[in-house]
Amino acid sequence: MPIELLMPALSPTMTEGNLIKWYKKEGDSIKAGEVLAEIETDKATMEVEAVDEGTLGKILIQAGSENVKVNALIALILEEDEDPKALDSYVKTPAAVQSTSAAAVSVPEPVTPQVKAVQGNDKSRVFASPLAKRIAENNQVSLESISGSGPKGRIIKADVEAALTKTPARSGEYTEISLNNMRKVIAKRLTESKQQIPHFYLNIDCNLDMLLQLRTSLNNRNKNGVKISVNDFVIKACAQALIQVPEANAAWHDTVIRQYHSADVAVAVAIDGGLVTPILRSAETKSITALSTEIKALAEKARAGKLVPEEYQGGTFTLSNLGMFGITNFSAILNPPQACILAVGAGEKRPIVKDDKIIIATMMTCTLSVDHRAVDGAVGARFLSAFKSLIEDPLALLV
Repeated sequence: MPIELLMPALSPTMTEGNLIKWYKKEGDSIKAGEVLAEIETDKATMEVEAVDEGTLGKILIQAGSENVKVNALIALILEEDEDPKALDSYVKTPAAVQSTSAAAVSVPEPVTPQVKAVQGNDKSRVFASPLAKRIAENNQVSLESISGSGPKGRIIKADVEAALTKTPARSGEYTEISLNNMRKVIAKRLTESKQQIPHFYLNIDCNLDMLLQLRTSLNNRNKNGVKISVNDFVIKACAQALIQVPEANAAWHDTVIRQYHSADVAVAVAIDGGLVTPILRSAETKSITALSTEIKALAEKARAGKLVPEEYQGGTFTLSNLGMFGITNFSAILNPPQACILAVGAGEKRPIVKDDKIIIATMMTCTLSVDHRAVDGAVGARFLSAFKSLIEDPLALLV
């Protein structure tokens, strides 16, 4: 009897995903551990490995399919020496019947219009790849006006792109970008956050001059090639401040406030199509150099879509730094159930008063967004005070 290959749940929160690519085609032999398919979740694109050996008998969900429900039947695998005719007499197991039935009513039609293949001399039908269809729809280009250069006249991506270069711009034109799973989850979670969580905001200015001097000195002495950034100091300062003010290292859980014993700092990383927050576990126990190395590796994996769930799920506190873009001041939206998120702006030269004299200093504005259900204003203020002290006396971060 054929082995049923179901849409896997690649994270605890995953309910559906996009089947991006098949690495095997029907008739190919399969060995355990070989990569079968590439699946896009709400956080990353991940490869799915085979756990059974045999032959890929039939693909039921084609590459490019979106919003495929977890446990939906996506393919059938023939066991070793099993007759391919078994596919003809295959009867779904109760679990597969339930999965495919759910998928039939839950999986929407592809976002591109249904375009049928050319048959005979029927010129009213268009033969095009799924990617070509999507690009054409997003750019409001009629496939009927494009000549295909692919096999048997099939329209491929390059044909549509070539047609776009010949299409004159018209006033009021626009491009509609299909939502990937990540953007859908971001929209849902942040809408719920702003609607359901009573945010309040606290601002503080930190003098960076001593930190910048220390950073230059450390980087000049560093022989292993790791260049420490201002953000690395900020991560470490957040972690130590959370240990000093544990009431801010908290999360709201409806009937209880959960107060964490370690500072698992999630750092917002921008990637194509959205953002993810890889987590530095127990950041208070690590050196600034170790934190710098770890966050660079995690950010690289995030941009490549290779983070695994344990690297981005959880976290007790979030840091969002837009200083590298020249942003000097902003307020971030809370990442539930966490009670705090710190928004960090760029350091800039400003006049300040010190010892009754006006001097120029490099100042950085930080804004703490707080869930008032879990953390009161005085607690947020104590956290920012501890954070400011660490930033302005950075040697304390090296102890």
